[in-house]
Amino acid sequence: MPLACNALQKSKSAMAIISSASTKLTWILAPLLVLATATIRVHGQPPSTSGFISLDCGNRNTTPYTDSSIRGIQHQSDVGFVEGGLTHQIAAVYMAGAPYESQKTLRSFPNGSRNCYTLPSTPGKKLVRALFTYGDYDGLNRTMDGSPFLFGLHIGANFWEAVNLTSWDPSSTIWKEVLTVAPGGSVSVCLINFGTGTPFVSALELRPLQDSMYPFVNSSVSISYFRRIRFGQATDFITRYPLDPYDRFWEGWSFSYNTYPWMTLNTSSPVRRLPGDNTFQVPEGILQQASTLDTNYSFFEINVAVGPNLDAKNLQLLPIFHFAEINISNQNRRFDIYSDNDLLFPDFSPSRFQADSMHENGQFLHNPTATFLLNKTRSSRLPPLINAFEVYSLVRMDNLTTDADDVNYMKEVKKHYNLARINWNGDPCSPREYSWEGLTCDYSKRNQNPRIVAVDLSTSGLKGGLVISFMNMVSL
Repeated sequence: MPLACNALQKSKSAMAIISSASTKLTWILAPLLVLATATIRVHGQPPSTSGFISLDCGNRNTTPYTDSSIRGIQHQSDVGFVEGGLTHQIAAVYMAGAPYESQKTLRSFPNGSRNCYTLPSTPGKKLVRALFTYGDYDGLNRTMDGSPFLFGLHIGANFWEAVNLTSWDPSSTIWKEVLTVAPGGSVSVCLINFGTGTPFVSALELRPLQDSMYPFVNSSVSISYFRRIRFGQATDFITRYPLDPYDRFWEGWSFSYNTYPWMTLNTSSPVRRLPGDNTFQVPEGILQQASTLDTNYSFFEINVAVGPNLDAKNLQLLPIFHFAEINISNQNRRFDIYSDNDLLFPDFSPSRFQADSMHENGQFLHNPTATFLLNKTRSSRLPPLINAFEVYSLVRMDNLTTDADDVNYMKEVKKHYNLARINWNGDPCSPREYSWEGLTCDYSKRNQNPRIVAVDLSTSGLKGGLVISFMNMVSL
């Protein structure tokens, strides 16, 4: 489905539909098809990348490199971060159009129901992003053969989202992103085989966030990227690092048809946050741009088309609106903000040259149409304005991970005996349907991490002494 937005006058209406992309590698917003093309560029001096992890999956060269299109971020091979899998390159015909160097290779996982990457980290909030470029790497034209092609993603022990490549152009690049809390010294990202196509991944990225950011993200709730937009005159299709020091992807709000009375505002004056407000930290360069309408128009609608990966009827969305009045005029601007037909924020007026971020205290809203409306009030002289917009869907973190000590001791056992069982990766006990073969786990204690109570290695052909790690597992 195309992305569309609607602006209506009292006696007329208009619609802008972003045109379909070229045959070059096309960015696809997870879970949406991005129907626009542009060169990805970023500007400004690079801030610190401390804590960044950028894996070029399937790259056999273990020497780190810097991608010329992403200034200042170093990439490395995924060797050592995952067990198993096969390395591939995309077909030669798609090489030149790859948006990033990391999209030229990938790692596939034809064996096992769950294959997991372990990303070293520190406890706290993280952005985790996975990118997928099929590129007909296997010569099977799998995305276009008419049969379902989808697999799943887990963040830790919990379902994150499905990756649905059915009927997508093989040159397309999809990304999925989740904001989550790393519980300890690592973050696990797993690819799940649904039996409808071989899972693969082209790149994995981890970015630290400040713990004050996105306060509704906690150990029980993660949020999955649905849409993140910058408005105004954005010449780059994707704005990311270094303008955004957290390397969030901001899509430029593009209007391919000019029959639609959008107007852009920009300023070189500073746009500041309130002191101590670190909740979202939208880059100032994004807040210095905005979109509004011709003064004859009273409202506009942001309609985000729902992709094939989501259940629209049960869709729960968390919208975050970012505003700053950057018009030098002192005329009054007031408007109401709706989610579908529900009024969220009545009679809102953006602050002059100051960031206002509006959300329902982290509340997820039932919005099957994924439609948001900004409507001018009767007392307002100017139509609505918007600078940036984020939308997320809910990821429930209901499955508790296995007790950390048990996990570490089982890893020692696995290493000591050089055990290479196919499903011995990821969390040993959680979720239950993917627990390690030969383990018996105790889930009886509510709100407590599962414990390993029995280990059966009788068919493993082991010789030698009993590794001391077994002695340390107090629940055995």
